[in-house]
Amino acid sequence: MMRQPVTVNGVTRWKDTDAAGASDAAREAKGVVLRQEIGDVLRSIRQSEGRTLRDVSHDARVSLGYLSEVERGQKEASSELLASICTALNVPLAAMLFQVAERIAAAEGSQVPDTVPTELQREFDTGELELLH
Repeated sequence: MMRQPVTVNGVTRWKDTDAAGASDAAREAKGVVLRQEIGDVLRSIRQSEGRTLRDVSHDARVSLGYLSEVERGQKEASSELLASICTALNVPLAAMLFQVAERIAAAEGSQVPDTVPTELQREFDTGELELLH
C-alpha cells in the first residue's frame, strides 16, 4: 500500500492507495471536472445577466450556500435542481448542457457535432433507421 496526494478543488489530502485505488481516484477526478464545468457555465450565464447569487437562489428556490457550492463545483446538482436553476436564469437546460459538453469536448480534444451526421440523415430520410422499442 502507498500513500498518494489527492487534490480535489485545491485541497490536498493523503490517501492510502493500491492499484485498484488509483483507478478509483482517476474516476473521481473525471467527476470533479464535470461538476466544475457545470458550475463554471452556470456562473458565466448568471454573471452575463448581471444577476447575483442571492437573486438566482431565490428564483430557483435553492439556498444561496448550495447554489454557491454548485457554481464552485463542490456539489453535484440533481437534474431537477439544474432545471430549476436554468429556469431562474431564463436559459434552456439543453443550452446550458450543450455549453458544458462543448467545454468538456474541447478539454478532451474531441468535437460535439451540432448537426446530425449526413449518413444518419440519409438513413432517417429513407426509412432505413430501425427504432428500438
